Amino acid sequence: MSVPKLVQSDTTSPSVLVEQQDRSSRGRSESRRPGLSAAAGAAPTRIGIDIGGSKAEAVAVGPSGAIVARTRRATERGSEGVLATARAAIADLGAADVASVGIGIPGQIVGGVVRNAVNLGVTELDLAGELERSLGVPVAVQNDVNAAALGAHALLARDEAVRPAGELFAYLNLGTGIAAGVVLDGRLWRGWGGTAGEVGHVSIDPAGPECPCGQRGCIETFAGGASVARRWGRGGDLPVRDVFDAADAGDPHALVLRSDLARGVAAAVHVLVLTMDPVAVVIGGGVARLGDRLLDVVRSELRERSARSAFLTSLRLPDRIELLPPDSAAGALGAALGGEVESRKALHG
Repeated sequence: MSVPKLVQSDTTSPSVLVEQQDRSSRGRSESRRPGLSAAAGAAPTRIGIDIGGSKAEAVAVGPSGAIVARTRRATERGSEGVLATARAAIADLGAADVASVGIGIPGQIVGGVVRNAVNLGVTELDLAGELERSLGVPVAVQNDVNAAALGAHALLARDEAVRPAGELFAYLNLGTGIAAGVVLDGRLWRGWGGTAGEVGHVSIDPAGPECPCGQRGCIETFAGGASVARRWGRGGDLPVRDVFDAADAGDPHALVLRSDLARGVAAAVHVLVLTMDPVAVVIGGGVARLGDRLLDVVRSELRERSARSAFLTSLRLPDRIELLPPDSAAGALGAALGGEVESRKALHG
């Protein structure tokens, strides 16, 4: 699937990026607000929004599954700010006939209610209910990692000769924390209680750093962005990148942190492969923006582990991992696809 590029819009504030396309086909009709109306004869559009701590990205997805419009804007904090961000992103897209809206957002999600999204300043928000009342279309809300897993699967599993669509697929998100999303037959696999993929809280060192979850030595304490930044202790806008730069220059502390990060990510891949045997583990999230610098150290760690075990060698762990293409809009795309599924459930029971 080709993903449209973002360009700066002349008609919006500098914080908003709008998809470059033939604008004569869509426009920005203020008459859509506060509700979304269907245009006679128009193909229905699914909208997906990925709301993060600093930015929100939204896409409009056509009937074929292709992204037809895309926008990005700064996220406003707090419950009212999150609602305003979602509504503004939808308005930016200018879609005339919307079948469903899906949203991926951090926090605990129960029945469309977002709880404890700390980075967004949200304690509790009935996000699905509030938006459904104002937009007049079905709205589905899910965890941002699960949404990104669906989007990554859609982006990377189109060629069945390379990666059969029916195979189990894992997405490993390396951000402030670490979690995975698992997709089987195009659907999220959530597990019995919805905690499938919480590999960040697998303990790999009982004597390791204390984790907020109450355990010690969790994968997240070694490879989560927040943990690396805290252990680095030198500030900076991109502390994980600073750690890699310092390690390249021979800084002893940075070398330990980089090694621990590689150990943590490799352990997450190891756990996912041994427990689920996915056809691929696709790595995304903020830390993944390090690109080949990250892949190199993780693959090296996986090769070292495998060298001690013929069994692990047979699993070809280093070959299982790949990076999500940068600027892929996987989170927003997955939110749109998830919103469509939930909309169908609401209609058909």
